[in-house]
Amino acid sequence: MSQNSLSDHPMRQVFRYLRPFRGEFVAACTWSVLNKIFDLMPPILVGWVIDSVSRQPPQWIGNVVGTDDPLTLAAFLAILGVGIFALESFFQWRYQLGFMSLAQKVQHGLRMDAYNHIQTREIRFFENHRMGETMAMLNDDVNQLERFLNSGFNRLLQLLILFVFCGFVLFSTSWQMALIGMIPMPFVLWGSIYYQSTISPRYRRMRETVGELSSRLENNIAGIMVTKSFTAEAFESQRVAIASENYRQANFDAIKLSSIYVPLIRTAIAFGFGGVLLVGSYWVLKDHGILTVGELVLFAMMIQRMLWPLTELGMTLDEYERAKASARRTFGLLATPSTIVDPPSPKPLGAVQGEVAFDDVVFRYDHGPAVVNKLSFTIKPSETIGFAGATGAGKSTLVKLLLRFYDANQGAVRIDGVDVRELAQTELRRNISLVSQDVYLFHGSIAENIAYGEPEATREQIVKMAKLAQVDDFISTLPDGYDTIVGERGIKLSGGQRQRLSIARALLKDAPIMIFDEATSSVDTETERAIQENLLKLTEGKTALIIAHRLSTIRHADRILVLKDGRISEEGRHDELIGMNQTYADLWHIQLGDLAAPRPSQQGVEISASN
Repeated sequence: MSQNSLSDHPMRQVFRYLRPFRGEFVAACTWSVLNKIFDLMPPILVGWVIDSVSRQPPQWIGNVVGTDDPLTLAAFLAILGVGIFALESFFQWRYQLGFMSLAQKVQHGLRMDAYNHIQTREIRFFENHRMGETMAMLNDDVNQLERFLNSGFNRLLQLLILFVFCGFVLFSTSWQMALIGMIPMPFVLWGSIYYQSTISPRYRRMRETVGELSSRLENNIAGIMVTKSFTAEAFESQRVAIASENYRQANFDAIKLSSIYVPLIRTAIAFGFGGVLLVGSYWVLKDHGILTVGELVLFAMMIQRMLWPLTELGMTLDEYERAKASARRTFGLLATPSTIVDPPSPKPLGAVQGEVAFDDVVFRYDHGPAVVNKLSFTIKPSETIGFAGATGAGKSTLVKLLLRFYDANQGAVRIDGVDVRELAQTELRRNISLVSQDVYLFHGSIAENIAYGEPEATREQIVKMAKLAQVDDFISTLPDGYDTIVGERGIKLSGGQRQRLSIARALLKDAPIMIFDEATSSVDTETERAIQENLLKLTEGKTALIIAHRLSTIRHADRILVLKDGRISEEGRHDELIGMNQTYADLWHIQLGDLAAPRPSQQGVEISASN
């Protein structure tokens, strides 16, 4: 789908979602057409009644009734009226049920497609897009399209039927009167087209500002603790006020135009209605035989029924333009492919041994400096490797490259000798367990969060992993135990409790490669020691990458790699690195509080670990 095609015709994409329900759509349109036809019958019925009581009934009524008896004629007209209103009501029920059901099916399909597509997007997308804007697309924009399919499309369809049916009736009755009544039509149509072209960019701007406002509100509510701790309520209130004012102004720009549309259209319509009354009344009063009284009433009522709904055209076009703006945003999202995609023919990993290799890897975020710079090292199967270094050295970036959240600009990241870019992303990530420094818990029970990704896990398995993560004792003190609800983002738990739950979740996954990215940064020293003792057992037979600022976490690793400026500056076991008296030794002494220890040499030697 090209971006130009999407920009010109975003609503076409909406109707493509109706293809699986083509039969239901055609049926709903048919009911709508029949409903409108019977809705327009009362003016015709009134004309027949007036001519009938004037002793000039239409010929077809006389043929059907077959008598001049007033009671029989009146009864027939009454039954006819009841039948018309009954059928109009029946068809209204049918088309409303049809369109509303279709709208629900389309919005469900569209929302799921949008959400599933977002899940395929690369991490860069989420880092560069505000959460509120994404949520606005998934909720507000999809709901706007649902509202259009619920009612807006039907109004457009019925306006078309209105013009066709009324035009046929009026021209078949008196083409001269029909032309007089339709004098305002060119002005109305021109005004509607001009209105649509003018209101469209205003609604587009309105959708953008509502996304910005949603982002601001979501960001502020998520960070309410920081706001309160810095007494920044007034500052944040001002920022929300600015975003809300931008939305208000964008809305008001659209309202100013939409509010004047209906009065102008009504004024134009009044001239057509007045012309029909003037000429028709004159002809009837002069008794030229051109019109009967019933036909004049029919004309007056039908012209009003035909032209007056045009005052709703502004509202219908409003709804259409709102839906069009929402469609452009939603399908713009769907039309943008992910930059991280599976290869056409992914290689199978088979039974993963756990070898991890970085081969001359260079990586930079966007157009910034290289965060990882010609980095090479190999981790043997079942080896536990610690990564240390100052903030910004590139430690957490290694995790993103290994999980293929990003692709290396140069070089290759390999598992068991296979470039991760040649693997299916699901297979790659299924073989890696991650405990991130940014712990995220979902709203639900403790057991559900530990078993996340492993829905078939038994309660015994969940409890076992909780014990290994040193969190079972805490859970046992809760009234509901493992069924305790953790709240949004685990807000009911402390940072250390959330992190231990995250460790239990990773352990339950039982992947051959495990990554601990600052996994014990939020726990106390005693808990950290207990977790470390268990981790040594749990990572037995697995490849483990442990990234830590707190160096005691990686003290017993098989090897420690020290990163500096995206490269390995030191490599060895804990005692060996202390003996080198360089960056690692300096960090170790600082964490011990030994600030008088010798500083590392400014001429530290950089080495690159390889096979």
